[in-house]
Amino acid sequence: MLIDMSTSRPGTSAQPTAPARRRHDDAPDTAALFIRLNSLEEGPERDAVRDELVTAWLPMAHRIAGRFRDRGESIEDLRQVAALGLVKAIDRFEPERGAFESYAVPTITGEVKRHFRDRMWALRVPRRVQELRNKVRVARRELTQNPGSPEPSAADIAVHTGLTEDEVATGMEALESFSTLSLDAELSAGDDGYSLADTLGSSDTSYDTVVDRESAKEGLRRLPERERAILYMRFFEDMTQSRIADHLGISQMHVSRLISRSCARVRDEALGQRAGRRGPEGRAEL
Repeated sequence: MLIDMSTSRPGTSAQPTAPARRRHDDAPDTAALFIRLNSLEEGPERDAVRDELVTAWLPMAHRIAGRFRDRGESIEDLRQVAALGLVKAIDRFEPERGAFESYAVPTITGEVKRHFRDRMWALRVPRRVQELRNKVRVARRELTQNPGSPEPSAADIAVHTGLTEDEVATGMEALESFSTLSLDAELSAGDDGYSLADTLGSSDTSYDTVVDRESAKEGLRRLPERERAILYMRFFEDMTQSRIADHLGISQMHVSRLISRSCARVRDEALGQRAGRRGPEGRAEL
C-alpha cells in the first residue's frame, strides 16, 4: 500500500518553501576563501588570496559596469571603476555578516555612481546642485512615462518632488550643464558668424584707475598746500618742472625733489591702507 508522505497531518497547514535566492553565473562560492583571507596577516600569502578573490568576482563587477554604458563614459573606464569598487568590497567584507554578493553589489554600484557624480562633469558644480539635477531628471521621467503626457512645468515638478520652484529651476539648468561648450563654437551660421568668445566682455582697465585714485585721495589731502599745487600743475596741467620752478620762484632741482617726495609719501600711505584692510595674514578685514 502506497502512503502519500506529502499529505499534511491533521491540524497543521502546509508551509510553502521559500524559493532559494537566485545566484548569478558570475557569483562564485568563495566563502572558504574569505574565511582564509580574514585569518591571514599582511603578507604575500594574503595578497595571493586577495588576488584570487578579485579574479573570481571580476566578471560580476564588469556586469555591473555594463549597466552604465552609453552614458558618455567608455566601458573600459567603467570596468576599471567597478574593479576598484570590488577591491574595496573585498577589503571591507566580514564573512560572518552574510553573503558577499549582497555587500559587493551596492558597493560597486555606488563607486560607479560616484565616478559619474565627481568625474564626468566638465565643470565642477556643488553636490547640492547635482542632487537637484538628479531629482528633476527622475521627476520628469516619471511625469512623462505615460504616452501623450505633456512636458511637466516647473510647478508640476516642484509638487512631485517637494522642492521649491527655484530649486527646480536650478536643477533644470544643471540638466543642460553636464558638458561645456567651446569658446570657439560658432553661434551663427551666416556670413557674419561669430563665436561664443566674441560675446564675452573684456576687463575694463579703468577700474584699476578708479581703485588707485581712491587709494591716493587721503594721502593727497594730507600733503602741504604747496606740494599739492606742484603735483596738480605737473600731472593735471602738464607743466614742465622748469615752468613750475619759474611760477613758484624756486629751483627746478627743488621742484623735482618735492615731486618725488610727495609721490613716495602718497604711495606709501595708499599701500599701508591696503595692507591694513587685508589684515596681518593677507585676508580682507571687514
